[in-house]
Amino acid sequence: MKPFAILANGQALPLAAIPVLEFAKFRRAVIQGVSEDLRLACLCADRSLAGYAVLADEAAHEFRVLRTTFPPVFPSLTPECSQAHLFERELAEQWGLVPEGHPWFKPLRFHPPWSGKDAWQRDAIEPGVMDFYRVEGEAIHEVAVGPVHAGVIEPGHFRFQCHGEQVFHLEIALGYQHRGIERALEGGPYKLTVKMMETAAGDTTIGHAWASALALEALSGTRVPARADWIRAIALELERVANHTGDLGALSGDVGFLPTASYCGRLRGDWLNLTAQLCGSRLGRDLVKPGGTRFDLEPARIADLLLRMEEMARDTANAVELLFATPSVLARFEGIGKLDPHMAKEVGLVGPAARACGRLGDVRIDFPYGPYSDSELPSTVEETGDIAARARVRWAEIQASVAFLRGALDALAELPAGPVSAVCGALAPEHLALGVVEGWRGEVVHLAITNADGRLCRYKVVDPSFHNWTGLAIAMRGEEISDFPLCNKSFNLSYCGFDL
Repeated sequence: MKPFAILANGQALPLAAIPVLEFAKFRRAVIQGVSEDLRLACLCADRSLAGYAVLADEAAHEFRVLRTTFPPVFPSLTPECSQAHLFERELAEQWGLVPEGHPWFKPLRFHPPWSGKDAWQRDAIEPGVMDFYRVEGEAIHEVAVGPVHAGVIEPGHFRFQCHGEQVFHLEIALGYQHRGIERALEGGPYKLTVKMMETAAGDTTIGHAWASALALEALSGTRVPARADWIRAIALELERVANHTGDLGALSGDVGFLPTASYCGRLRGDWLNLTAQLCGSRLGRDLVKPGGTRFDLEPARIADLLLRMEEMARDTANAVELLFATPSVLARFEGIGKLDPHMAKEVGLVGPAARACGRLGDVRIDFPYGPYSDSELPSTVEETGDIAARARVRWAEIQASVAFLRGALDALAELPAGPVSAVCGALAPEHLALGVVEGWRGEVVHLAITNADGRLCRYKVVDPSFHNWTGLAIAMRGEEISDFPLCNKSFNLSYCGFDL
C-alpha cells in the first residue's frame, strides 16, 4: 500500500481511502516528500489528535494526503523539514502536543491550547507574554515596533536585533486578534460559514470564499454551472488586479515617488468598483457561495465592464511604467530585501513572493480549478528575489489578469443564459476534501473533514501569509532597519489571515 492517497483540487475522498501511518513512518514520508521537491501545504490535527499532512506535487498536478495519530510528545519534523516549523508550533498551541527537538519552540500566537494543556512546560512563558530571542554582544541594540501602529492597519509586533542600522535578526509576533474561526466552523456548515470564510482575510474575500466552496462542493457532490465558474474567475482576477495595483502605489509612496502613489491609489479604488458592479460590494462580499454565485452578469453589464476595464488598464500601465522608468525608484528597490531560491524553498514560500525568487508555482496552473483548467496563463517568474523582483511580478500579474479578464468576459457573453447556482446538498460523512485557490498573495488552502453525521469535525485554513511571514523576517537579515517599511510592503502580508 502506498503511504499516501492522491487527491485532486476540489475533490473529496473517504477517510477510509487515506492510509493511516504509524507516526514514525508518517514523519519519514513527509520529510522525504519535501526533500523530493514536494511542498508541505498543510499539517494539522483534530480533537482526537488524528493528524493530516497535505503535500503539493506541482509537477504531477496532484496532492498527496497522509494520516497518522500524533503522540502527546513526538520528534519534531522541523530540524529536517523547515516547512513544518510553524505548523508544529500551531499543533502545540492548539492541542497541547509537544514537538520534541523543535529549534524554535515557543507560542505562535497567544491563545491557549484548545485542549487546556500546557504544551510549553516553561513557567517563564505566561499567557499573553512573548519570550523574544535576543542577539547578545557589544553595541547590539533592540528596536520594538508595534503591536499598535499608526493609521488603521491591524496589530502586529516586530522586534529587531540591530548593530547600528544593520538588522541581525527580526522576530515577528502576531495573534492579537484571534477570532477562533476554525473552531467556530466545527459542526457546520452553518448559515454564517460563508461569512466567516469571506472575512478570514478580508482583502482576499473571493480567494477564501472560492476555496471553501470548492471543498464543500466536493463533499456534497455539487456540480457548479459554467456561468458561475466564469463569474468567480472574473471576481478573483479583479481582486488580484486591485490589490497588486494598490501595492505598487504603496511601494511608490514608501520611497516618496508621489505620481505613481497617487495614480495607483485612485486606480485601486476603480478596480474595486468593478467588483462592486458584480455584486454590490467592492470587496466581493455575498458573491460566491457553495454551488455557484448569487449574481449573474447580463450582456449590458459585461459590455460596460469591458469598456471600463480597458480604460483603467491603460491608466494603470501609464502609472506603473512611470514607476519602472524612474532610476531613483529602482535604486531603492534593487538589491534590497533579497531572498534566494534555496531559502524560499526551505520555508515554503508561496505566491508572488516565491515567484520573485525564481520559484515556479501557481495554483491556477499547477492545480487548475473552474475555467483555469482550459486557460493558458503565463508563468510570471523573476530571479533576483528583491523588492524590485516582487514589484515586477505584481506588474506582470496585473497584465496577465487583464488579458484573462478580456477572454473571460467574452466567454461569459457567449454562454447561453442559464442558472448561476446549484443546490449544495448534504455533505458526505467521514470524508476529506481539499479546496485550493491562487489568491493574490498566493496559495489559499481549505481542508474540510466530516464526521459520521456528515458535519464538519475539522476545518483547516492555510492563508498564504502563514507561509510568507517567515520569508519577510529572513529577507530583513543584513538590511538597514530603515528599509523595513519598504520590504514589509513588498510582501504585504495579512495579520488576520495568519491568526484564524
